[in-house]
Amino acid sequence: MKKYVIITLTLSLFLNFSCSNEVEESEPPFEVTTADDINYFIWRGLNLYYLWQEDVPNLADNRFNNLLDIYTFYRDLDSPESTFNSLLFDAGNVDRFSWIVDDYVALENSFQGINLTTGMELGFVRYQNSNTNVYAYVRYVVPNSSADTAGVQRGMLITSVNGTQLTDVNFRDLLFGNNNAFTIGIGDFNNGNPTDNNTTFSLTKTELQENPIAVSEVIEEGNRKIGYLMYNQFASSFDRELNAVFGNFKSENINDLIVDLRYNPGGSTRTAGYLGAMITGQFANEIYAKQVWNQKVTNALDEDNFVDNFPTSIIVNNGVNEAINSLNLTRVYFIVSGSSASASELVINALDAYIDVQVIGTETVGKQVGSITLYDSENLFRNGDNLNPDHTYAMQPLVFEIQNKDGNNYPNGIIPGNVAGSNFNGINIIENPGNLGVLGEKSDPLLNRTLTFITTGAKGNFKSQNALNIEQIYDSKLAMPAGNNMYTEIDN
Repeated sequence: MKKYVIITLTLSLFLNFSCSNEVEESEPPFEVTTADDINYFIWRGLNLYYLWQEDVPNLADNRFNNLLDIYTFYRDLDSPESTFNSLLFDAGNVDRFSWIVDDYVALENSFQGINLTTGMELGFVRYQNSNTNVYAYVRYVVPNSSADTAGVQRGMLITSVNGTQLTDVNFRDLLFGNNNAFTIGIGDFNNGNPTDNNTTFSLTKTELQENPIAVSEVIEEGNRKIGYLMYNQFASSFDRELNAVFGNFKSENINDLIVDLRYNPGGSTRTAGYLGAMITGQFANEIYAKQVWNQKVTNALDEDNFVDNFPTSIIVNNGVNEAINSLNLTRVYFIVSGSSASASELVINALDAYIDVQVIGTETVGKQVGSITLYDSENLFRNGDNLNPDHTYAMQPLVFEIQNKDGNNYPNGIIPGNVAGSNFNGINIIENPGNLGVLGEKSDPLLNRTLTFITTGAKGNFKSQNALNIEQIYDSKLAMPAGNNMYTEIDN
């Protein structure tokens, strides 16, 4: 994008909480610990950047008289997580997505698709005949992972770990806990009540980087060439590879484009801007999206800092920009699900203000807010002076709401098709764990339905909930440090 919020050290120091000379010169009546430092870092960062800073009484500029008051007040809480959570505005309702981590290196890696994982991307569904038992269905397997080596495939159903049935209480610990090696048990679908089929796989978690470009191909249907891209994370380290995909689509002279974001929880708003410009191109430097920050930040910066424009080139590491391969399309098709969030929703919303956007799938998460990573340094960023060496806590608080050029967004999710509450044209169709097909092939019901829609215009007769009433309760990407985060890069 053309413009980004630029927060300088001077601004940070200007807006920061400052202590009185008396407190700075006096010794506190107790030894200041690392826990005290972390608590102050949390308060300081949220006081400056938190989107709802004005709505949280304990984040008011006049709430504490001095630094000692902050140290003393938060010593009553038992952990940095407790301090952080106590300062969120209506957590779980208004603020559903802010979080804090104790290992910012793992968080940074996760933003680029690097995670400690077996390589399985999973969706979780309850049994039809049980309110407690759940099974995980394999959405895809990352190449060269433990799961890939062992032979785990898309469509397999995991019913147990180390012989223990998965339930809504234990599945997180069994699959995403500290156990780095375990054995999964596989079952047959059995109309939504999987039965064990005596197949097992022994898996080990390893650190690996997933290429978010899972499938890229040109499908020929009659006299039409249709580009298909399954894109699973807005990871900036793969921006040039994404641009190369569109270079190929351009050279193939595709007529239509399907962008599959059904497993994409979000990521970089900058990369989201790149994708929007690759799909279009005819709106160079026009408004792509607008960001709304808290009043404290808004008052300190010029308003053009909060406008993101359609870019024309990609920023690469060596400082040389790479021209964006644009298709100049006037229509695009997106495949989505209940796992599509943040930057995925941003692209759909932003382009809807300019071109014909058709959406196939089910209701998305509804995450129209984004974050930045804050560190315990003088300017609250990774490269700030005096980065605290005594801990690796970092915060990912919500700091902005994002809208398209017309000021629209969808906090309750993007809902495709002709169902109650729908807000986008397209087809409402759910992914069935018992019939997933192969990604990138017509055996995948969602892709096949989209291809038929493109070539015939027929939507078919689908309901938002199928006969089995399948409801996804979790997906494995939520267990990764980056979660379903949408973040903006800060140039400081």
